[in-house]
Amino acid sequence: MDIAEYYDQIAQCNKCGFCQVACPIFRSTGHESGVARGRLALLRAIIEGRLDWNKELEEPLYDCLGCGACTANCFPAVPTADLVNKARTEYLEKVERKPIHQMLFDYLLPYPRRLHLAARAVALGKNTGISSMARALGLLRIFGRDFSRAEEIIEKLPPLPFRDKIKPGVYEGFGDSLRIGYFVGCGVDVIQQEAGEASLELLKRIGKSVTLLNNCCCGLPAHSYGDVKAARKLAGKNLDILDSDEFDVIVTDCSSCAGFLKKYPEIFVDDDRRQQAEKIAGRLKDMVELIVPAEPVEITVENPVVATYHDPCHASRGQGLTTEPREILKNIKGIEYREMPEADWCCGGAGSYALAHYDLSQKVLDRKMENLKKTKADLLVTSCPACMIQLSYGVRRHGLATKVCHISQVVAGRQVRP
Repeated sequence: MDIAEYYDQIAQCNKCGFCQVACPIFRSTGHESGVARGRLALLRAIIEGRLDWNKELEEPLYDCLGCGACTANCFPAVPTADLVNKARTEYLEKVERKPIHQMLFDYLLPYPRRLHLAARAVALGKNTGISSMARALGLLRIFGRDFSRAEEIIEKLPPLPFRDKIKPGVYEGFGDSLRIGYFVGCGVDVIQQEAGEASLELLKRIGKSVTLLNNCCCGLPAHSYGDVKAARKLAGKNLDILDSDEFDVIVTDCSSCAGFLKKYPEIFVDDDRRQQAEKIAGRLKDMVELIVPAEPVEITVENPVVATYHDPCHASRGQGLTTEPREILKNIKGIEYREMPEADWCCGGAGSYALAHYDLSQKVLDRKMENLKKTKADLLVTSCPACMIQLSYGVRRHGLATKVCHISQVVAGRQVRP
């Protein structure tokens, strides 16, 4: 990777400062290094030889959430998040690739069985209090600068992963003809299993058959870190599974996975697998694109439930999916929908962002919680498991009674009361 190849794009930044208004990190810190024009100035200095690659670049390169809000407010639409990500790739090549990420991306995420075994071990430690003891002793710092504090974001873990409870395979549905391949994201598989169960139920209603896939991680965590090689390996393993005539459409209930799977052709842009990636991307749908009810879904409650919606960045800016989830919620009897201010403002989750930037992550989350309070919502609905984890933590920290849930759970009529 050579960031110099993108000099013309970087130079399009006219330093107007409109990115400051939209950037969650800048609004939290006020530091120029934490906003798009500051990051682009940094990249330009590297290309022009005024700055050398070194470890001091890690913070300004990696404290970007990658939410894309800056580009949405940029007149020349400079793709800052993408450019920063490319710079991260060069940083890993020239400065440092940490062993913990190598272990995660090379030896754990590509193999579902290994991930499940690790998840079961983590669940045991979390649910028995062993991890709290390890945190108190400072033993968790090896996993990241802020891991010991970020560990508390997840309250508890299911003892078994989703695909250990419900085995991969073909399940009969009640639809007429549509054959669905269900891509299970890591968040649903390991943590948000209730969302997965609701999604599987809905897909069975829609499809003639549902194939619960034995896919591995989509590759987004590795790609966001700048590890393109690991991301391509993960994507390649999934291409072999997804390129099948056994299903007509591929669906995932993780908007982050959906957004990245649709970009697989970009991962293989100079590769002989690009055509295969394009075929799969053309069949890929986010859950919110498929479950729009033809008739109103009725929730049996005596009093209306107030619901609001949080837009995952990979759904709103990544896929342009903003109308669909709102129409779904407004079309459910028994729900009063209220729009949340700054609904598309990043929640600060950004995958594993809090592991190295806990304080920044919480400042961004606090802003989201203040906007949630204005809605007085019973339900905070979203379509990304990573967002669900972060938002649930915010609700607990702020002492709110709001229930955070996946849109599949609402449409399936599950857990509609906080």
